[in-house]
Amino acid sequence: LKTTHTHTHFLSCFSFRVAGRGVVAYPSCHWIIQRSRAELASVVKAHPAIKPTLAILQAGEDDRLLEMNKKMAGKVGLNVMQICLPRQCTEEEVLEEVLRLNEDANVHGVFLCLPPSLLSRRILNTIKPEKDVDGVSDLNVGRLVSGALSEGLPSPVAGAVLELLARHDAPLAGKTAVLVGLEGPLKVILQVLLQSDGMEVQTSLWSSDSLQKLVRRADVVVVTGTGSVELLPSWFKPGVTLVNCRSALMPGVVFLWCLCALNVLSGLASFLSGMSGCQYNVVRSSMSWVENQQYQPWTLRPLKLQPLSPVPSDIEISRAQTPKPIVQLAEEIGLLPEELEAYGCTKAKVRLSLLTRLQHQPMGKYVLVAGITPTPLGEGKSTVTIGLVQALSAHLKLNSFACLRQPSQGPTFGVKGGAAGGGYAQVIPMEEFNLHLTGDIHAITAANNLVAAAVDARILHEATQSDKALYNRLVPSVNGVRRFSPIQLGRLQRLGINKSDPSTLTPEEVSSFVRLDLDPAKVTWQRVVDTNDRFLRKITVGQANTEKGHSRQTQFDIAVASEIMAILALTDGLADMKSRLGRMVVGSSRSGQPVTADDLGVTGALAVLMKDAIKPTLMQTLEGTPVFVHAGPFANIAHGNSSVLADQLALKLVGKEGYVVTEAGFGADIGMEKFFNIKCRASGLKPDVVVLVATIRALKMHGGGPSVTAGVPLPKEYIDEDLHLVSEGCSNLKKQIEIAHLFGVPVVVALNIFKTDTEAEIDLVCRIAEASGASAAVPCHHWTRGGRGSVELAHAVKEAAAQKSHFRFLYSLQTPIVEKIRTIAQKVYGADDIELSPEAQAKIEYYNQQGFDTLPVCMAKTHLSLSHMPDKKGVPTGFILPIRDVRASIGAGFIYPLVGTMSTMPGLPTRPCFYDIDLDPNTEEITGLF
Repeated sequence: LKTTHTHTHFLSCFSFRVAGRGVVAYPSCHWIIQRSRAELASVVKAHPAIKPTLAILQAGEDDRLLEMNKKMAGKVGLNVMQICLPRQCTEEEVLEEVLRLNEDANVHGVFLCLPPSLLSRRILNTIKPEKDVDGVSDLNVGRLVSGALSEGLPSPVAGAVLELLARHDAPLAGKTAVLVGLEGPLKVILQVLLQSDGMEVQTSLWSSDSLQKLVRRADVVVVTGTGSVELLPSWFKPGVTLVNCRSALMPGVVFLWCLCALNVLSGLASFLSGMSGCQYNVVRSSMSWVENQQYQPWTLRPLKLQPLSPVPSDIEISRAQTPKPIVQLAEEIGLLPEELEAYGCTKAKVRLSLLTRLQHQPMGKYVLVAGITPTPLGEGKSTVTIGLVQALSAHLKLNSFACLRQPSQGPTFGVKGGAAGGGYAQVIPMEEFNLHLTGDIHAITAANNLVAAAVDARILHEATQSDKALYNRLVPSVNGVRRFSPIQLGRLQRLGINKSDPSTLTPEEVSSFVRLDLDPAKVTWQRVVDTNDRFLRKITVGQANTEKGHSRQTQFDIAVASEIMAILALTDGLADMKSRLGRMVVGSSRSGQPVTADDLGVTGALAVLMKDAIKPTLMQTLEGTPVFVHAGPFANIAHGNSSVLADQLALKLVGKEGYVVTEAGFGADIGMEKFFNIKCRASGLKPDVVVLVATIRALKMHGGGPSVTAGVPLPKEYIDEDLHLVSEGCSNLKKQIEIAHLFGVPVVVALNIFKTDTEAEIDLVCRIAEASGASAAVPCHHWTRGGRGSVELAHAVKEAAAQKSHFRFLYSLQTPIVEKIRTIAQKVYGADDIELSPEAQAKIEYYNQQGFDTLPVCMAKTHLSLSHMPDKKGVPTGFILPIRDVRASIGAGFIYPLVGTMSTMPGLPTRPCFYDIDLDPNTEEITGLF
């Protein structure tokens, strides 16, 4: 705007500083409102669920602030919320409220309308930079100063000055600007921004002797603050632009708009004038939030690996590598800070909200690692899994994720040792992986044993109390009011009693409600502990006098055998997990009806105990590639796979061109079959390729080699070259390839190489595997070389995964239970037929009556043979598979037939692993884990 003399341009700016932080003069903000409205409309169109909100934090109650803000925000399309603290509030009260607003995902901007005494650097720097709409936090100022103009929120004052200059005085390059009266962050920001536009910038205080000289030379003058000096018209050269961030600057100049008084400290007038600029920053913040919600390309920085020869112990290798901070790894793979719950520096839980954020993101390739029929020597499926993802990500530069089961501490201290992989293909830190991790198994133990305690307590109370006494205790009067809890209302509905007032139940209805009538002899729920303890395989409970003679025989299982573990591995979210927990059958009533956790009233408590365990744990490999560790169900009585949720999260994170590699327990006939028929049904995911792991020495055992015992020196047959044993043993490898092809999935054979293997043996296995239908057969050296030793395997997997998968289930859920069992026995195990015991036949009839006949089947069979006979190696034929019993995990969602005797509680050997495990009290380093 031009005055009537000197042709000086006067521009009004929305320099907003509440209560002493500056002065407002910004009544003309139409262009900012227009731009804000247009940009916000594009944000909402792309992300309809978003409701950009500005939170105004003020001292004292003044609804005029809220009303004026709502009026201006309505023009833009923003929401405004007002938080009124006491007028004499303290800094701590302000800090607490700011921290709360920081974590509120619905708030995209925080504006402080507070007295100067409360606007300390501590408070200003507590606001998250992305919500600092006033743009004065140290981080936002630092970003602007460093040149990262697009990363922070600029001060509305600075933004207005630049916008006005761009509109009225462009181009700026080569011109001179003088900043008069500016101090603090605003001075720094404006100086940097104007210089970045090519201007020469000088600053001056109002009291400076050189003020007049500087103004005379200036093309642009920006003024703010309080000063006793008047800027006379004669000081300005013709055509100068004056940006007014204060009130009446020059006597005799008539402005075409109203400016607030310089000494206004109340914040009301300044709030009204400057809010459009702050609201534009809210729009910018919401735009940034939407951008962050999109899939983020990976910026993975692999860790360098320097393998040694001979290969050190697993724990020495693990300790020699310094893992990345888990927050850094999370950022590299596109996780947002709010999606991470760190447990120390090297592991973290990942929140399931990630699935919602990336719900439209295409998923990557799905790779399953399985194995031939295992031997006591171990085939190294976990090691192959980790070596493969190290090769894919660290060497082929492809996004990849490993998804592994959490190991039980029973085997860790027993005979098997840890399960973090081995050699130079490990999850690190391996001691954290093998011991406790993030406490999921402990949560399962607590939840499982709460159910067991509820079962025995209910049997006791029903046996010692009348219906009336039970009812009065189950539905007590609290403050003179009796009401059913939500879970009790659910039980009433299942009983067909559609009443909600406890006083209206008839005596018969009361009796039905309070009496579960659990038969102690038909309780199927066992207690669990995560320790190998053979003396808990059969125990007697209730022997104390306080239990009034209500004793019964029961047992402990290993914690990972709990149905709750299987539920954790198969659930797709909190609501589904809670529903599954409620459906768990704990036993039968004397009338033969199933009694569930819902009937016990314990479901909600179980969900509370499991609310953190449902989140997968993020860790890393030796080469810094990501790993999810989650769930660890037994592979015999349960399905033996890591969680559906971990796989789903990983498949979203790797992106369309990435790979998720997960592992199935035991051999392909056990873990892989259950992965396909049970896990894939629960998840809806379809695998792209199977990596089948084999070793020369395991094939020799299947070819007729002598028995071996872990920890005992190997017979010479396993050390010396023996092509005949290898050839004969490949019959098992052929059968496992055939099983994978039953499901229409291509197979890549990974031959895990040991130093005793000869080139002739390796070549023989690879030729037989490819002749048997494998897409490729690859020798793998990841144990000695890390990911570099599995690059050939990675290429083979990439090529096989590019083929079209024709995945199919082995049977329909509508197939009768007996036929499902027969199909698995004949097509997978190679049995001639099955033989049902009378008990098994009776159980199947019972499950048919209860409507459980449409559940998939989870065979509980020895893992040491394709048959039910552990000593029968290779490919046994001509056998009848005996089914001695059939049980049900209704919550997990499968029927499990028992083939032979299955132990659910391992025992300790004569010399357990714990003899070698120790802790250095000075360094706190753990030794002896492997």
